[in-house]
Amino acid sequence: MMRTIVYVDALNLYYRALRYTAHKWLNLEVLARASLPTACNIVAINYYYAPVSGRTDPDAPHRQNVYLRALKTLPIVSTYQGNFLANRVWAGLVTPMEFRPRHWFAFIYPRPVVTRVWKTEEKGSDVNLGAHLVRDAFQNKFDTAAVLTNDTDLTEPVRIVTKECNLPVILLTPVNKPATSLAKYARSVRHIRPYLGPSQFPNPVVNAAGQHIHKPPSW
Repeated sequence: MMRTIVYVDALNLYYRALRYTAHKWLNLEVLARASLPTACNIVAINYYYAPVSGRTDPDAPHRQNVYLRALKTLPIVSTYQGNFLANRVWAGLVTPMEFRPRHWFAFIYPRPVVTRVWKTEEKGSDVNLGAHLVRDAFQNKFDTAAVLTNDTDLTEPVRIVTKECNLPVILLTPVNKPATSLAKYARSVRHIRPYLGPSQFPNPVVNAAGQHIHKPPSW
């Protein structure tokens, strides 16, 4: 049996595999055991996330907190918090908006080439994941690592572990076609989509104190 630590990029998991599905009430331990080879003895699952902003969806922070409470019922799961930023910025249009002037004064103004958009950024989560992955490899905390992501920013940490530490990394991909740079250094690639539906928490989840944690209604 291989000591295995699973590293989960929460933002990538959500936007690549969960956002438009009914599978958000995801039990990470069940998913990991279903996705990985039976020879993997999962000793820890690390979940890297950032608190979501309520600027565009006021209920989003509440839903996230409910899910984090559900994850805390799994002794094998540890959560690591980064930062989430949402700002209104000006962005250039690839194709300027169609402009059909209806009044004479419209000819005075040029066709719009920019618009204001919400720019969302997650800070720290991928850095934390990559740093912990490399640290744990050098400290001999696992025999194999499993990384759930499709973020190419994690290519270098994966390369260091596989090439310099000579330890295998399994890529758990949330997309049908994983990033080439990640797949290049991974020992193997395993797709998680077939296991999302069967890997849901019960509703409600009951914690150690006997409290019932209910899945958000919109999920």
